[in-house]
Amino acid sequence: MEGGVYNGGNERQLQRTSSGVTAPEADSFLLSVRSLCFRCSPAEQGMAGALLYVSGLRMKFQKFVPLYTQHQGKCTLSTALRRHYTHEKKKAFAKFVASKKVATFAGEGGLKQWQCCGSTFTELAYIHKHVGKSHNAEISEYADGALKSALNSFEDEITTQSTLDKEESVDVSCWIPDTSHLQEEQLVKGPGEVLLYYCYCPLQDPQVICSWQKALCEKLRLTGKIRVATEGINGTVGGTKLATALYVEVMLSHPSFNTMVLEDFKRSEGNADCFLDLRVGVYREIVPMGVDPDILSYQQAGTHLEPEEFHKEVEMFLSKGNSCTDTILLDCRNFYESKIGQFSKCLAPDIRKFSYFPDYVDKNLELFRDKKVLMYCTGGIRCERGSAYLCSKEVCKEVYQLKGGIHKYLEQYPEGFYRGKLFVFDERYSLAFNGDVISECRYCSTPWDHYQLCSTHFCCQLVLSCPSCRAQGLTSCCPTCQAKSQGCEQGTPVGQKEECECTAQRPRIPQDVLICSVPRRPHHRHCHTPEGL
Repeated sequence: MEGGVYNGGNERQLQRTSSGVTAPEADSFLLSVRSLCFRCSPAEQGMAGALLYVSGLRMKFQKFVPLYTQHQGKCTLSTALRRHYTHEKKKAFAKFVASKKVATFAGEGGLKQWQCCGSTFTELAYIHKHVGKSHNAEISEYADGALKSALNSFEDEITTQSTLDKEESVDVSCWIPDTSHLQEEQLVKGPGEVLLYYCYCPLQDPQVICSWQKALCEKLRLTGKIRVATEGINGTVGGTKLATALYVEVMLSHPSFNTMVLEDFKRSEGNADCFLDLRVGVYREIVPMGVDPDILSYQQAGTHLEPEEFHKEVEMFLSKGNSCTDTILLDCRNFYESKIGQFSKCLAPDIRKFSYFPDYVDKNLELFRDKKVLMYCTGGIRCERGSAYLCSKEVCKEVYQLKGGIHKYLEQYPEGFYRGKLFVFDERYSLAFNGDVISECRYCSTPWDHYQLCSTHFCCQLVLSCPSCRAQGLTSCCPTCQAKSQGCEQGTPVGQKEECECTAQRPRIPQDVLICSVPRRPHHRHCHTPEGL
């Protein structure tokens, strides 16, 4: 499944609150708030009177408070939302300062040091003053992202319970295959594979589909991640080839997915061990971009190109060299994906999440003006919504997307214009279709493209560290985490924080410029290289 870590479900039927607000009203309201609050200015959308449920930092459904209020003819943030935003900004400030801490010397009182912008600070007040003066824009950007994430988490929390409540009352046995003629070992032992698929189609009751998918996968002993919404389904599952064949057969026979064909399922080597467990949930979107599907539909997407057509377009683009200024080959994946594999001479945005992609487009609109855009992602689903968003801005000359994504392209052109590994969101981390290595060890710069999690507790960053460096204990994603690891070994308490230099120093939404650079590896040219881990 494309898009990262998924949690949650769909909207549950909340009981009427003391304010007299029903679940559908609240759901509609939340989507309006998200779309308006994080995509447009108050003046543009007439935000006076928009409402948001807020209760402390968890944003529970307890009371209505105005999101924007009128003051002297101008729209301003309400007191409650300002309070929450201020809290998030203070947290972001503290995390930023903590990421600059480089040493603590033992002794009476201790001596602490922070390094930032080439200067060393020994007093907390001085580093605070420096960060407040020089990095306020970054702190504000982090606070904006935290506020948006809180709203996303809140919606997932509500909808997860909905799925659990409904699972108990739905009978989905008629769509579960009879496996009585099979032995248990046939479903858990033997050659295996991993399926990757998606289907945009209207689902009247996604909770029922969710319950059915969970029961189906458990019956077939499949693991993986499946995301269901009123707009369709997106999933990746692993198991024996017998189990996945049964799964595909049942999916193709279900009337809700009658537009799917066998070729829509991308296959790769693997099994049930490629996933830690089975996670099935109902969500607002089947790929998390953060834009209401009712406002921006996948049906507004760009033109689909088969792998053969896309290959020809890329070939033509590359043949023109630096003289080709009217076309952009756009990778709409996350930076850590494009770091280990990408199309030659592509534009690879330095973003951590696909939900940042709309903001990236907004910040770089002039980059795409009057350009022909060739988009691609892992399996095609992110391009469906990503190209729709780009098309909605009406600045591009043409927008095309690779049908079936990199996965389908590499099945036909393993030695084509895509070089390096294909990142996947499971325990394998990547798939190899060619022998190129385009990334390197963060410590010694040796060619290396095998990801592992940072060894520091509470850090979820991926790190490229070659066997030689790992043998020396260099297993963290950055100096800050490496110091934390050494502190743990020496018995020094380490705070439970995921953030580190990797997140603190990277702009949330980068501003890009198309500048062609010298290739790092043979057969690999690019216009924008993501920051190293």
